[in-house]
Amino acid sequence: MGLLLLKSLLYGILEGVTEWLPVSSTGHLILLESFLHLDVGTDVHPMFAEEFRELFLVAIQLGAVLAVMSAYHARLFPMGNGKEQKKRALGIWARVAVGCIPAGIAGVLLDELLERLTGKDMDGWLYHGTVVALMLILYGAAFIIIERKRGKSDAQITDFEQLSYSRALLVGTFQTLSLIPGTSRSGATILGGMLSGLSRTLAAEFSFFMAIPIMAGACGIKALGFAKFMLQNQLTMPYRAAILLIAAGAVAYLTSRLSIRFLMDFSARHGFAPFGVYRIVLGVAVLLFELF
Repeated sequence: MGLLLLKSLLYGILEGVTEWLPVSSTGHLILLESFLHLDVGTDVHPMFAEEFRELFLVAIQLGAVLAVMSAYHARLFPMGNGKEQKKRALGIWARVAVGCIPAGIAGVLLDELLERLTGKDMDGWLYHGTVVALMLILYGAAFIIIERKRGKSDAQITDFEQLSYSRALLVGTFQTLSLIPGTSRSGATILGGMLSGLSRTLAAEFSFFMAIPIMAGACGIKALGFAKFMLQNQLTMPYRAAILLIAAGAVAYLTSRLSIRFLMDFSARHGFAPFGVYRIVLGVAVLLFELF
């Protein structure tokens, strides 16, 4: 149990650190899984370990989502504050809802359609080290190029009240690119935001806020699928599996709070080009690992 707990904590740390940085949490998790495979419940049911693993990798994202909600609670949930603050919060949520439309449609409809036609969902086709490596390198180069072209020029949009709904929808369309593993959900939306004229700070915050419904929805869908599997096979969750899930989620929350603060401070001073360099280095490492 001790070794499994240590593994789950490492997964939680990695999720919390990489979920909000534009470096692809999937790319990092693939590397970690190669060395530390989380194998839980093989004695419960032949398929339990794989079902739990899929739930675990999605559910620990709830810790990261809660970190955003707590870090920005005053802006997102201005309970007891004046009408102006509540109006601004509703405006943010309205833009988030519009921005999530493309990814919501693509993530549900395309995934189900692909599985019906081919027997495998998008992860089944694309969750591969080579795909992740190529996406890491491609979007890493994109960050470097965009930052160089943009330079220190002032962004057109620096506040949510300046962000039109049509532009929010455009940025949300970029979020659909993250359906390809290795792209990075935060990376795709930040790139889309910068290309749409958003400041670095606003692009990052919009990326954070759009993650709340998207990641919570993905977790809900995965949890329902896991519950269906458990009911069909008349199984109960082993206590050790529940402990691993809770511990990893808690660690993901704590490390996410630090990661969010680091990203906002670092990007304000240095931009996102350094993350592009890191992505390329990691992509090459993943590619070499896959090849050799």
